[in-house]
Order: sequence, then C-alpha cells, then structure tokens
Amino acid sequence: MSIEILMVIGFCLAAYSIVGNDVPQTLGTFISSNSHRPWWVLWIYISTILVVVLTYGWISSGVGDASYGRLETIPFPAEGITWLYVVPPVLLLILTRYGIPVSTTFLVLTIFSPTSLGSMMVKSMMGYAVAFVVAIVVYRFVMKGMAEYFAKTRNHPPSHFWIGLQWLSTGFLWSQWLIQDLANIFVYVPRQVPLEFLIFAIAVFVTLIGVVLYQRGGAIQKIIDTKTGVTDIRSATVIDFMYGAILLVFKEWSNIPMSTTWVFLGLLAGREFAMSLFLSEVNKYRTSRNVSKDAMKLMFGLAMSVILATTLPAAYEFITNFGK
Repeated sequence: MSIEILMVIGFCLAAYSIVGNDVPQTLGTFISSNSHRPWWVLWIYISTILVVVLTYGWISSGVGDASYGRLETIPFPAEGITWLYVVPPVLLLILTRYGIPVSTTFLVLTIFSPTSLGSMMVKSMMGYAVAFVVAIVVYRFVMKGMAEYFAKTRNHPPSHFWIGLQWLSTGFLWSQWLIQDLANIFVYVPRQVPLEFLIFAIAVFVTLIGVVLYQRGGAIQKIIDTKTGVTDIRSATVIDFMYGAILLVFKEWSNIPMSTTWVFLGLLAGREFAMSLFLSEVNKYRTSRNVSKDAMKLMFGLAMSVILATTLPAAYEFITNFGK
C-alpha cells in the first residue's frame, strides 16, 4: 500500500476517531440542552464555525498550516505515513465505542514524537488542575447563588437571552477546541496543506460532525449526561464559557499540544465537587465515585499512550526487518 494512500487512510481514521471521542466532550452540554431541536440545525451551526476557523488558520499561517502552529515541534515523518501511525486512531475507535474518554493528544501525537510526551503530559496535567480549581472557586464562591437558582427553576422554559448566550458560548468554545485539537488530525499530512486537501478535509469533518450530532453524541455523551443540570441551557452556557476561556489561556501560553479531554473532565469534576457542598440533589459519595472513575479512565488512556509510544516503533522495526 502506497504512502499516499496510508496518509489519507490515517487522516480519515484520525478524523473519525477524534471527532467521535472529542466532539461529544466539547459539544456535550450543547447537545444535551438542545435535545429538543432537530439535529441538522446544530449541524449547520457547528459546521459553519468549523469552516471559518479551519480556513482562517490555513490562510493566516501564510504557509498553509491548518494546525495553528501546534505541530511546530512534531515534524512530518521522513519515511512518510506507514501502518505504524494508523494503529492509534483504530485503537481510539475501539475505546470510544465503549465510552472511554481517552486523550487523543496522547494517543495519536505520541507515536509521531515520543519525546514530546513529557511536555504534553505536564501541560495537560496543569490544564486538569487549573480547570478543577477554577470550577471549585467559581461554583463555590461566585456561582453558588446562581447555581441554586438554576436548580430551583430548572423546569422553567429558558429565556431568549439565555438561548442566544448559550449558542454564543458554544461557538466560542468550539473555535478554541478546534485550534487546540486540529493538530491531532493534521499530523497525518505534510505541514503545508494543499488547497485541494483542505477542501477534502472540510468535507470529511462536516460529514463526521453530522453523524455525531445525528447520534446525539454517542457513547461519550452518557458521561456528560450524568453531570448535574447539564441539560439546563443556563448551566451549559457557564460551563462552555469557562471551558473555552481555559483553552484560550493555554493556547496563548504555548504551542505545545495538550489534552482538551483532561481540561474538560477537570472542569466537570471541580463543578460537581463544588455543587455537592451546597446542593442536596448532588450526592457527595456519588460525586467522589464519578470523579474517581473519570480519573481512572484518563490514567488508562495515558497508560495506553505510553505503551504504544514505547512498543509500537520497536514492533514496527522488528516486523519490517523480519520481512526482509
């Protein structure tokens, strides 16, 4: 199989697996709180933002870089794309099917640059810690009264103000996620992406997002739906603004790729923990159990990434030499 065909296969598999795993995490609260709306309405909105962000990044880079500079420290393989690089997205597809929110950054990018694992891990852990602490502070001291009000009036129809604000916050968050995670997909193509491939990539993304929204998020969505009040548009709006703001801060901090999954689960964990302190509907024992369960899934994904980074290259070299 030629290197060009493997490159396209790797790109498509990465796009499919990452969209299926990460998009529900990013748009989960938006999907939950808009479950009464036709899926294609959400699809048009989300796809429009994707086209704008991707095209702007490609044009503004001056060299056709669609990853917003996130791949500066991860060069395209000199030997091209081989089957070695196709394994991680296949594994990610399997894990996503079972609703395991692993980090695509660790699972995919580590194979291309094992030496980058340490810096990506440090930045991602900082992202989790910052999101966790910020969520606790905001919901315990700033949002306490508002969160209690949201809980009491959850069954009331939302105002047009909150509906508009939620769609705005989702657009902001979605754009920040794309800037962070496009690198996990475009790592499979040369760093200067031709216009024809950009058009192909947009078509692939728009189609896959349509599938995810048609399925209302799939298996990963079940994790979001277990959190308190995420179907409330007002609560979803606050979560999305906080998540987007944290990603924006880390984007400006450095171009080192990071796990948005860790930031997302850190934010939800801190929110649940803070709300368990003042809302009787949030069970402290269940909150601790869910946070621990999510953390274990993150550790499992990280362990898989480390194992792949250390064993797959050696296995590839052995099989290649053995066939000679």
